[in-house]
Amino acid sequence: MNKPALPSETDPLLAVWAECLAQVLAQISGSPQPAAVLAEAPAGLPAASAGDLWMVCQSNGGLRGEMSFRIPPASAAHLARVFMSEPLEASPAVSPEDGPEISPEQREAGAELMRQVAGLVASALKPRWGEVQLRLDGAPGPPSWAASVTFWLRLGEDPATAPVLELHLSAALAAALRAETPDARKPASAESGTPAPLPPSSPGENKVKLDLLLEVELGLILRFGSRSLPLRDILNLKPGAVIDLDRQVQEPVDVLLDGRLVARGEVVVMEGNYGLRVTEVAPAAGV
Repeated sequence: MNKPALPSETDPLLAVWAECLAQVLAQISGSPQPAAVLAEAPAGLPAASAGDLWMVCQSNGGLRGEMSFRIPPASAAHLARVFMSEPLEASPAVSPEDGPEISPEQREAGAELMRQVAGLVASALKPRWGEVQLRLDGAPGPPSWAASVTFWLRLGEDPATAPVLELHLSAALAAALRAETPDARKPASAESGTPAPLPPSSPGENKVKLDLLLEVELGLILRFGSRSLPLRDILNLKPGAVIDLDRQVQEPVDVLLDGRLVARGEVVVMEGNYGLRVTEVAPAAGV
């Protein structure tokens, strides 16, 4: 029997997640942490349970859609121990009816590790998809939307002991990946199968189409900078704490339109309100 294959259009995204997860784990642990993409669930993977760590990733900007992660308790505990530099000992034994359990601290540590991976993924996606914003949040359980594609990330080389993460792609994200492939951009002739030219549009038709978009509202965000913090520092934050960003005062701030970088400028104050004086406009392809 042939093994199931993942859609080819998902290959670039899956490869980025696997590489970034392996890179983050290797940086923290100081040793190689290979990650492999699997098209079918590995043998011995526990069924979904109340103890699973669920996370939902919202992707905006150049690549739009949703992903969800199901991380079994033993795998979540492994990620937490790596993140907190603890020995990778076996999970504590619990009764079969309860299933494996992890502490709230381990859940938060595992979630924070995945957020660091998502930040690295967003940077790795930029050369292909432009500015991509990834927001990874904890979830109480499976997402409300049905998964269009499901795959698994296995950490380590020993299938018997390697932690496994289950990842689901929404239909919107799968469609965005299909639309990005070169073949999906070319309409084919029904008879010959060769790309058919698109019918030309008149100037009047183009103006009507543009008018339909003029009233569409888009979110405008000013990005002053960012900062990665260890979990212990985040837990120690109190009112009045100051967080240094990765940008100097004299550097321009980014202007993001619906998640895409469109301009840069300097912050000004006008009649008691913040404003932005645009000093640089990004070209059409982004900067």
